[in-house]
Amino acid sequence: MAEAQNGSAGPQAVPAASARPPATPEGIALAYGSLVLMALLPIFFGALRSVSCAKSKNSSEMPETITSRDAARFPIVASCTLLGLYLFFKIFSQEYINLLLSMYFFVLGILALSHTISPMMNRFFPANFPNKQYQLLFTQGSGESKEEIVNYEFDTKDLVCLALSSVVGVWYLLRKHWIANNLFGLAFSLNGVELLHLNNVSTGCILLGGLFIYDVFWVFGTNVMVTVAKSFEAPIKLVFPQDLLEKGLEADNFAMLGLGDIVIPGIFIALLLRFDISLKKNTHTYFYTSFVAYIFGLGLTIFIMHIFKHAQPALLYLVPACIGFPLLVALAKGEVTEMFSYEESSTPKEAPKASKEETTEADKKEK
Repeated sequence: MAEAQNGSAGPQAVPAASARPPATPEGIALAYGSLVLMALLPIFFGALRSVSCAKSKNSSEMPETITSRDAARFPIVASCTLLGLYLFFKIFSQEYINLLLSMYFFVLGILALSHTISPMMNRFFPANFPNKQYQLLFTQGSGESKEEIVNYEFDTKDLVCLALSSVVGVWYLLRKHWIANNLFGLAFSLNGVELLHLNNVSTGCILLGGLFIYDVFWVFGTNVMVTVAKSFEAPIKLVFPQDLLEKGLEADNFAMLGLGDIVIPGIFIALLLRFDISLKKNTHTYFYTSFVAYIFGLGLTIFIMHIFKHAQPALLYLVPACIGFPLLVALAKGEVTEMFSYEESSTPKEAPKASKEETTEADKKEK
């Protein structure tokens, strides 16, 4: 959901009669331009990192594959979660709920930011840096029935990144500053695009179509999403102040964009990049087409919101653009069948093992 936000909490635009002066055209342009740029960064780099992630054999970096069944359930699960949060905020004290959520996202944010900056930080470590390998392993059972619950491999460089990310975490926890919020939000978005993989284009269409209905219903049909967004203090959105030019870093008149409007289209765009690579034509036609479609859809969202002065469900404009543009290109190139037959497996395929009879026959031939 994209919206103009006056103050630090509420997602709905406050009437012009508010004591706060209206944002200047320059401030509005800077805020929305920055939001668009911040939305594009995790999609672009997350998609690129998803390619190497799909090939990774490290269990700590294995992607989570979304199937068509998962995609069909997701809008229902999301609706139940949203309604549950709404009831929690109505029944219990908002202060205590947000305290628990702050601690939860404090830990998640540190881990996500550490994973995000780790590849970049590796370039700054000297060649003689004493780097040691570690492994965090939790298993269940014993003997042949032993099952891995957690198997996470890391090194000293990762611990340094974790320490740096913890500084941002403490800053967010103490000040709730919008820059710290955005650092966590960008990290969540990039990790989502990188690690959440759709298994095929049909699944992507099911997911985006279901969340299209979900977003429109909960924004236009009820006040549930607006109420939760006003009450929910967590880095689940990117924000940028429209009064930055007047107040500097202490500005508090925010425009915002929900992370779902970045991650959901982003994982579909990342899938199309991997489909491009599978075609082995040394072109990224579908990736760039869907990327431009996302820019168009997000720009249209901001334009409509600015005209009608009301929060908009961004997926209302992003879903048709991100699905429609690549589909038109596929129709023009005659590659619709290839697009919808492209499949990603959740586990790497193993070479078929020879049966005992085949092994015995092979041994007889050798003798």
